[in-house]
Amino acid sequence: MIPIVILVGGKATRLFPITKTIPKSLIPINETPFISYQLDLLYKRGITDVVLCVGKFGNMIENYVGDGSFWGLRVKYSYEDENSLLGTGGAIKNALHLLPDEFMITWGDSYLDINYEEVISKFYSENKSLLMTIYKNNNIGDKSNILYKNGKIIRYSKQKPTKNMMYIDYGVLVATKNIFQYRQDKFDLSEIVIDRITKNNISSLEVFTQFYEIGSQKGIEDFTKKQLSLYI
Repeated sequence: MIPIVILVGGKATRLFPITKTIPKSLIPINETPFISYQLDLLYKRGITDVVLCVGKFGNMIENYVGDGSFWGLRVKYSYEDENSLLGTGGAIKNALHLLPDEFMITWGDSYLDINYEEVISKFYSENKSLLMTIYKNNNIGDKSNILYKNGKIIRYSKQKPTKNMMYIDYGVLVATKNIFQYRQDKFDLSEIVIDRITKNNISSLEVFTQFYEIGSQKGIEDFTKKQLSLYI
């Protein structure tokens, strides 16, 4: 299976003061760092190779995860200057030397229990340079940011969502290396997505499994309850 890039380099200011001394991915959930759950899930879903894009507290993450062998994975690291972060798109561009021509992308605060083989299969069948997984949340919880009609993503905007947007980006993408290579060094991943939509060079896969995230206090509470429920 193709590797997955996990973006774990952000400052996580929304979770201050928790993330003043540890990275978001090491926040303990029932005494276990979140990233352990995430890596364990990826292994169970057939993934073998992971690239962690790290910035602030990158050494702490590497000291905990190591080479990934504890989870049955092979883990590599792409570092960026924590005082001059490159943005989500720039962080991926900075890691291209560690990646093949196609790879998956996800976020370091997301727990996404889906069929990753199905995601990759859809990507190859559509022959587009980018695939985005989407979820119909109808503005419940997080704000919807995707207009999706007749199997196509029509519009995507986190900054200016419209009332007719009923879907949200789920948090797993598949991309080709070439769409990152010739961009500036610092940029947001959303710029790539919008560019691909404009050029009609994006495919999508609707998923139906609830997503969990620890980017907010409520998200941490929800994921903690999910993990506790497994042992009751």
